[in-house]
Amino acid sequence: MNILYAIQGTGNGHLSRAVDIIPELQKYGRLDLFVSGAQAEVVLPYPIKYKSKGLSFYFGKSGGINFYKTFQRNSSREVIQEIHEFPVEKYDLIVNDFEPISAWAARKKEVPIIGLSHQSALLSKKAPRPKIRDPFGEWLLRHYAPVKKYVGFHFEEYDKNIFTPVVREAIRHIKPRNEGHYTVYLPAYDDKKLVKLFLKLPNVRWHIFSKHTQAPYHVGRISVYPVSGQDFVESVVRSAGVLCGAGFETPAEVLHLNKKLLVVPMKSQYEQHCNAAALKKMGVPVLKKVKKRSLRKIEKWLDEGKRLNIEFAEVAPRAVERLMSKYKE
Repeated sequence: MNILYAIQGTGNGHLSRAVDIIPELQKYGRLDLFVSGAQAEVVLPYPIKYKSKGLSFYFGKSGGINFYKTFQRNSSREVIQEIHEFPVEKYDLIVNDFEPISAWAARKKEVPIIGLSHQSALLSKKAPRPKIRDPFGEWLLRHYAPVKKYVGFHFEEYDKNIFTPVVREAIRHIKPRNEGHYTVYLPAYDDKKLVKLFLKLPNVRWHIFSKHTQAPYHVGRISVYPVSGQDFVESVVRSAGVLCGAGFETPAEVLHLNKKLLVVPMKSQYEQHCNAAALKKMGVPVLKKVKKRSLRKIEKWLDEGKRLNIEFAEVAPRAVERLMSKYKE
């Protein structure tokens, strides 16, 4: 059996999960990898047969997506040509982690495709939603990388084809400790603005990981670092808590490590607002924005924030087994 595993490379989480998913898929046949997107720092320890710029979203510095840069660097003509030319017909099955080129190519050429992603879980009506629905956000979840069959990952098993998060081996078997600092990963915020804000909390040590700096620097008790997978993991493991976006993999790993968590959903990112709604139900505090008026809520979290004592089971083998059973349906 020939399988193509197509992975969204816009964020680190998709590739981090893929490290555990790949060995499971290899049990079922010959596997090729396709990565599209240009915003991830994680490097897969497996050969990648196909690469593409794909459809990448670029982070801004004020809490949201830089739409000008996003549209400037994405060519719809190139993407349409890639969809037309991508050789999905070589494969018996496309396993798709929210990757648009292979999804649309499989749909066009009628090749079997099954979604295996966090976004797939949001296709279920039972997955939590924010109080205010975003019709365009709902449309995007269904049409960015369209699939009819799926297996999803979420913070809880909200539906029959939803599993809890895949926690990578590097996190699953590590021993967390608390060295007193707080780790920050808010890629859509300018690190200089974050430093200026956190200086108003002079008794707290912060490790800020930023996509907007090329070299580390230090201001008082604040250390700012470029995004690096291993350095970030070590900082989180040794932290007292984590302040981050309302993505999926990072909050899941923070919860698994039993750290205090505070999330800030990215502006114009409906998926993150859905995640924030789910996390809030679990007891995780949510900030709308990071600004001067947020300091009181951040201080309250620093003083009173609680760990949730959650441990996610190993799910990669069962999730892939469920996926293959759906292929045979």
